[in-house]
Amino acid sequence: MEPVLTLTDVEVHRSNKCILGPIAWQVYEGERWVILGPNGAGKTTLLQLAAALIHPTKGTVQILNEKMGAVDVFELRPRIGFTSSAMLELLPIDEKVIDVVLTSAYAIAGRWQEEYDLWDESRAKALLNTFGVRELGERYFGTLSEGEKKRVQIARALMADPEVLLLDEPAAGLDLGGREDILSRITEYTSDASSPVTIIVTHHIEEIPAGTTHALLLQEGKAAYSGPISEVLTSEHLQKVFGVNVKLNFDGSRYFASAG
Repeated sequence: MEPVLTLTDVEVHRSNKCILGPIAWQVYEGERWVILGPNGAGKTTLLQLAAALIHPTKGTVQILNEKMGAVDVFELRPRIGFTSSAMLELLPIDEKVIDVVLTSAYAIAGRWQEEYDLWDESRAKALLNTFGVRELGERYFGTLSEGEKKRVQIARALMADPEVLLLDEPAAGLDLGGREDILSRITEYTSDASSPVTIIVTHHIEEIPAGTTHALLLQEGKAAYSGPISEVLTSEHLQKVFGVNVKLNFDGSRYFASAG
């Protein structure tokens, strides 16, 4: 089986400082990954590499059998669904929600003169329904709550039927009800065998969706631990990476952590 994502001896430098790497990592079809680590560990940078938004300073990145630096990224990016707080700020606040989702089919933000058929509109409405915001379709994006915007952004990321879905802290900033709702919807969507490979970045153990199969723990820009989540996510590993005593609990589907 060919990997969906391969990083080989990758480094990313900024201002003569290595902020990520060297790191080697592979993701295969059918896997659901979570990336964890302290602030500044390189989580968002790694996700940007996987989204073909940045190039490595050293090493090679191969995404969906395409090598970064040898492929037109504008053709590759529509095959990758990506959400982040930075991208959220780029979406027009005066755009209708349904159009925010629809325009992703053309990999643009802001509807202009492009045309959409009934299939496009049906898919956009179905995705909004999947993430619990179909009734907001005619509302302006800027009037939505933080949680509603995040649901719309995930629907937008899935509009082009991507082969990889990258979610940067999808539950960050939400209250308990909002967090649990969005995590349950992500779990339900990704549990379908036809759903794309999913990679989620989070700061919090409690925000790991049920059904996650693999975990990567980053520390100071390097992979401290990587592999099946049951082997990687342990109190001992978390203590070494985060530098605090951690008591880890697993209820059969979700993980929870507290200072121990």
